[in-house]
Amino acid sequence: MQSKGRIFVLEDDEFIGSMLVRALKTAGYEVRYESSTGDIMAKISGWAPDITMLDNHLPGMSGLEILAEIEKQHISTQVVMLTADDSVETSVKAMKLGAIDYLVKPFNMDEVLLVLAGVIEKEKLRDEVGYFRKRCQTLHHTQIIGDDAQTKALIGEVQVIARAGVDTVLITGESGTGKELVAGYLHKLLSDGSQAPMIRVNCAALPESLLEAELFGHTKGSFTDARQDKKGLFELADGGCLLLDEIAEIKMDLQGKLLRALEERYIRRVGGQEEIPVSVMVLATTNKDIAAEVERGTFRLDLFYRLNTFHLQVLPLRGRPDDISPLADYFLGYYNKRYLKDAIKGFSAESLQLMRSYGWPGNVRELRNMVERLVVLKDPASIEPHHLPAEVAGYTAPFLASGPAAPFILPPEGVDVEELEKNLLVQAMKQSGNSQKKAASLLRMKYDTFRYKLKKHGLN
Repeated sequence: MQSKGRIFVLEDDEFIGSMLVRALKTAGYEVRYESSTGDIMAKISGWAPDITMLDNHLPGMSGLEILAEIEKQHISTQVVMLTADDSVETSVKAMKLGAIDYLVKPFNMDEVLLVLAGVIEKEKLRDEVGYFRKRCQTLHHTQIIGDDAQTKALIGEVQVIARAGVDTVLITGESGTGKELVAGYLHKLLSDGSQAPMIRVNCAALPESLLEAELFGHTKGSFTDARQDKKGLFELADGGCLLLDEIAEIKMDLQGKLLRALEERYIRRVGGQEEIPVSVMVLATTNKDIAAEVERGTFRLDLFYRLNTFHLQVLPLRGRPDDISPLADYFLGYYNKRYLKDAIKGFSAESLQLMRSYGWPGNVRELRNMVERLVVLKDPASIEPHHLPAEVAGYTAPFLASGPAAPFILPPEGVDVEELEKNLLVQAMKQSGNSQKKAASLLRMKYDTFRYKLKKHGLN
């Protein structure tokens, strides 16, 4: 069974100490027990507990003195005081020194377990918020990279929207194009160096019932596992940005509640009655055509209009070829540093020409993964065509020359000719918008020959 958390108990009364140890272990916690204060700071910091339970009256050093030392040494543990003194003065002093709670002896074990569970839950929430903020800070230091005119125009749109201070933005584009990066750049411009949060939720990863509670929070007892009130992501993102990734996956019932929150800027927790005001910029991303989803009846028209007021479209990488070289150089520098390698200095002109001609169905994500693989597995001074994956170097080579077809570049590991031909057919259909005549022209084939090969490979 997975541990619920690590509890360090410092109590000189061995009867109380052993009672706590038994109850905490039974409840699923890891427990370490000490009855003396000898070398106590090293023991606490070395074991790294989630919670330290301190008796106030200890031989040699009081619990409050230990608490003060924990704060002084910045030891990462939450402290719950154990005291026989229920005076307000003692509790206030403990709280001022940094205790998160205190328990008065004799205590009820159910109360102890309830207090500890609440502390652990708060710590988990704090860790989650810290994680989101760390991810956000990473985005803060990442600019949108690219020299293509389309990318420069997108950067300009983002800057205008940020200056205007709008409250809802829709970001669309194929998977892997960098929609989350655009959202991060927009948040960076909005926050202007402040600690305004940016919190992301993947709408496709959670069932509707959980997603609603995740977005809007819930009150104690509103459903089976709701043991206490919990803030939702709208509240946690207050003053910053909430990124709704893959918003087209939200079910219709929840879309109505989301629309109400966007229109009124008030949310209501699941099971609650109170209207809670929120000031948050909502960034919604999707790789789907939402207008088509509206026609199919899977997305609300009114929500679409609300989101589409400010719409940023991130083009696929094949539509902005001038971005390929600066992106490849950026990823090369990043992964050289990450893997402590510096042999590869760049890409040859021939490699870059091949990369510009490739369709990049996986977009920027595919380019990034290719560069990482090259840095880890290859060690040349320069990336040449034969270092590139077959799908990047192989089928585009015959069409690069302006005169007679350039020779096919056979990779060292060889190729499967049938798979290569099938790959060519698929890529030609994609680039031609599924027009068989245009695809045949791209491959310098007669139309009847192209149709025959489609049938041969079982392609529609």
